[in-house]
Amino acid sequence: MHPRITLSVGNFFFAISSILTAYILFPYLDTFMSAQYAGLVISGGAVIALILFVFIPHAIKKYGAQTLAVFLGIAQMITLFALSARPNATGAVIFIATLIILGPLLTYTLDILLEATVAKEGVTGRVRTLFLTAYNVAMVGTPLLMGSLLNTTNAYSRIFIASAAAIAPFIILFAVHKIPSGKAPKIMRLSEALSVLRHDRNLSAVTIAHFLLYLFYAWAPLYVPVYLHTTLHIPWSQLGWMFSIMLIPFVLIEYPAGVIADRILGDKELMVLGFIIMGSAFASFSFITKSSSIFFIVTLLVASRIGAALVESMTEAHFFRAVSEADTEMIALYRMAWPFADIVAPLIGSALLFTGGFSWFFIVTGGLLIFIGMGSAVAIRDFQ
Repeated sequence: MHPRITLSVGNFFFAISSILTAYILFPYLDTFMSAQYAGLVISGGAVIALILFVFIPHAIKKYGAQTLAVFLGIAQMITLFALSARPNATGAVIFIATLIILGPLLTYTLDILLEATVAKEGVTGRVRTLFLTAYNVAMVGTPLLMGSLLNTTNAYSRIFIASAAAIAPFIILFAVHKIPSGKAPKIMRLSEALSVLRHDRNLSAVTIAHFLLYLFYAWAPLYVPVYLHTTLHIPWSQLGWMFSIMLIPFVLIEYPAGVIADRILGDKELMVLGFIIMGSAFASFSFITKSSSIFFIVTLLVASRIGAALVESMTEAHFFRAVSEADTEMIALYRMAWPFADIVAPLIGSALLFTGGFSWFFIVTGGLLIFIGMGSAVAIRDFQ
């Protein structure tokens, strides 16, 4: 099996495992505490993940990215089985925080392995977006599985068991198939990597754009489901198919966007458009009430993901044009945007919910995505 196929198939199963739990984290924690305090659990796990990113390039140099991916996959499976055993509040907090830690670390190991398969940067957009498409195909179908498992219940143990089963093929695949490791990693101090990032306007701009995208990826799956299910009382059976439709743009848009960026427009223009669409749609969630039609809700859900798909495909392609698999510290800094967003997003969310409720939350966060996102996108340097 070609290494890129192995990585894409692995990413497919990783997606099923991750997405199954992503939408139920807040509703699950809501059985123990309010949404405002549940955000602190997410932030706590993200702080630990951020600290571990300082050490993970050294672990990759010592053990290899593939071995580390297998180890992290096993750790995720054990954590999911622990959650399925219905722990008390303390156990739930610890295990949910552990899931938050493992996600970005696993993604980072896949980044290193995939980048080693790219010999010419002129194909980076297509390689990256094909890899993302494998994740997105799984992402579209997973909410249907979630909805069928939960139906009209809150039996979250079923989700954790299914998520653990989904990560098993990932572990087997990476334990059996050898993937080339590429160039030896270049280990630099984190301070040196930060200095490079600070003095390179292009890398700084795309990293900020990536961070904003992950703020959205934290806000949307955490606060939208808890708002629609807990506040508006839409059952999981209905939310399942709504979320599946919502995610279709990731499958249809990202690879064509990568081709267009490689051959025609460049990354900047599509990234600006993505931020405008994503932020506007997210801000419009403030207009959703109990009397809103399902069609209106689904339209906003889909529009927000059209924008997110454009931003994701452009930030991924743009950053990895500028680095190689040997730049482990730079890639680590880029991926640290995920846990850093998981720290910041719940803190902002909790503050906005305390001061103005969900409507205020959607207006403010949508506005941030539009204006800061456009600024960072305009600042990048196209490679065309």
